[in-house]
Amino acid sequence: MKYGWIIILAFSYGCEFFKPKETATEAPIAKSMDSYLYPSDLDGLFPANISSEDSTKLAEKYIEDWIKKQLMISRSSQAVDFNEAEIERKVLDYRYALMVHSFEKKYITQNLDREVSSEQVLNYYNGKADNFLLKQNIVKCIFAQVPKNAPNIAQFRRNFRAHPEGNLEDLKSYVSQFATKSYLEDTTWIIFDELILGTPLETLENKNQFLSKNKYSETTNEEYIYFLNIFDFKISDEISPLEFIREDIKNIIINKRKIALKKELEEKIYDESKQQHLFEIYRD
Repeated sequence: MKYGWIIILAFSYGCEFFKPKETATEAPIAKSMDSYLYPSDLDGLFPANISSEDSTKLAEKYIEDWIKKQLMISRSSQAVDFNEAEIERKVLDYRYALMVHSFEKKYITQNLDREVSSEQVLNYYNGKADNFLLKQNIVKCIFAQVPKNAPNIAQFRRNFRAHPEGNLEDLKSYVSQFATKSYLEDTTWIIFDELILGTPLETLENKNQFLSKNKYSETTNEEYIYFLNIFDFKISDEISPLEFIREDIKNIIINKRKIALKKELEEKIYDESKQQHLFEIYRD
């Protein structure tokens, strides 16, 4: 990649943390104190399909940031009495974390079983149900926001209120033509606050009481009529229905498998290394 560099030089503060490439065979593109930045240091940092102009801008930004980091490190080393051994340990820990994370990620990708059966979900739910208390009210319902000037509202109202005994196809057809907002997934739980956002019901003082006393409701403002038909509801702090958290439980089970695979990998490497006498513990 060609960058069209302008060599950038920074005045020296005497940094001990980044040493020059003593055996470098390429010309540097920037210098800060005793540290040099080379073209190869930027390899792979930028997308291959960007324009020459964009790559130059990105490269110039990277160089500027690199120099700022060198200057901050240098000034920090003058202002603070650092424990070099402690810094080295932290650098080693960070390097370890990066390398091991990549290794674990590859192992997990190759060995993780992502299939979670309904039985496994149910067993986990039954054993941990008390951990799944609702944080918000949820409902099974149908909802429609219809302009006041929409045609045949009276017929729509009768059909909407009679659901699921009414004509579902007529209901869907009307909603698709005239409703500005709707929800007809009557067997799926939805968060009540999300459903009524932007409607007159949003300002209800006691939503729990409203849910317990109203199966069907209509509210209005200057432009719309809001139709709501509730078939079931759960109040916050009740145990969540399994259907509402099924995907969450699947993710929990899969994450537990990931943790188990990490432990398995660690133990596997330890046992293999022990058999091969790759380490030794000295005891008094």
